[in-house]
Amino acid sequence: MSTLTPGLDPLFDPFSVGTSSLLSDLGRRWPDRDETTAITQTNVDWAETPESHIFHTDIPGVRKNEVKVQVEDGNILHISGERMKQEETDTDTWHRVERQRGSFLRRFKLPENANMEDVQCILDHGVLTVTVPKKETGKPARNIRAVDIN
Repeated sequence: MSTLTPGLDPLFDPFSVGTSSLLSDLGRRWPDRDETTAITQTNVDWAETPESHIFHTDIPGVRKNEVKVQVEDGNILHISGERMKQEETDTDTWHRVERQRGSFLRRFKLPENANMEDVQCILDHGVLTVTVPKKETGKPARNIRAVDIN
């Protein structure tokens, strides 16, 4: 897998106040981006349900052994991998190359209620689904005590 250029892996933290827009941040980092860029864009949907945080990542054509899902610093979900370049022969004539290839990296800071010990991943039909269950919060114990009446 290729080495990623330092600083090109923006951490998405929706829980931090005062952070810059991710899109404007990407625009500053990759102002002259084209199809030869080594870092490819990987679209991710993040949904929160009452039971878990669910990430759907579109990675068509990427095999399971070309993707890594890691937990960083206890609450950062790290999804990375590489889209391989299709083999070419001397007789091939390419008229258009639009599919992105190269390394990809997405990082997401999860809230305190994320149970990072029980993360589950499924790769099916080019979609990586990562499920991060929420920690059991339990209902607060009711504290009832008798009060004397004077």
